Parts: sequence; C-alpha cells; structure tokens
Amino acid sequence: MNRLLHTMIRVNDLDQSLKFYCDALGMKLLRKHDYPAGEFTLAFVGYEDERAHTVIELTHNWSTKSYDQGSAFGHLAVGVDDIYATCAALKQQGVKVVRDAGPMKFGGAVIAFIEDPNGYKVELIQNGTVIQA
Repeated sequence: MNRLLHTMIRVNDLDQSLKFYCDALGMKLLRKHDYPAGEFTLAFVGYEDERAHTVIELTHNWSTKSYDQGSAFGHLAVGVDDIYATCAALKQQGVKVVRDAGPMKFGGAVIAFIEDPNGYKVELIQNGTVIQA
C-alpha cells in the first residue's frame, strides 16, 4: 500500500509550534521523542491516528534558533467546516491571518491563509468547495 505518511517541517520553538498546531488548529500530539545524542526532538501532530492518516512531523533541532525557509516550499493545507468562523476564532487566539477568508481570485474554493509561529503558511479550505479535476 502506498500513501503519504507525513510532511516534516523544522521549527524554532517546539512549545510555540505545538500550541499553534494543537491548540489553535485542533490537532492532537500523537507522539513526541527526544534524541539527546542527536540534540533534536520529533513531535508528530495530526487530526487522526498516523497509521491511517497523513500527519505533520515537527522537528526541533536544539542548537538551531532559526531557519531560512527559501522559496521552494509553499504551504500546508487544512480543510475546515466553517472558514469564516474558523478565521475569526483563530484571530481571537492571536493567530496571524495573512489572507482573509473568501473565494479564490479566479474561481474555485473558498480559502484563507494563516501563518504559524515559524512563518510557515497554512491554507484553510472550506470543506465542500474544492473543485475536483
């Protein structure tokens, strides 16, 4: 069986990142392990069990304080039931909304973009508005 297991992103402050992904976006911390010999921690977060669903691996290298994101990585995407209410709730939690909810410029899904504490963009997509090819 082939399936996408996880996406890994490097994070500056693991506690801040866990607060964003778990508290603000409602994901669960599925597992976390420190690797003292390698001086890093891996934390896996997601909405469902990773044996059947794709998750995000948050990698925190203890001695690295910040990363250059470059221009190759685009964003993560999360489907939500009520994008307008979700954006309002996230703003109240102090989450940076970099594109307010609304239809895509050239038609299609209703989307918004938020930013995690590391500057990674997360696209929110209103469930049921994605046009299938």
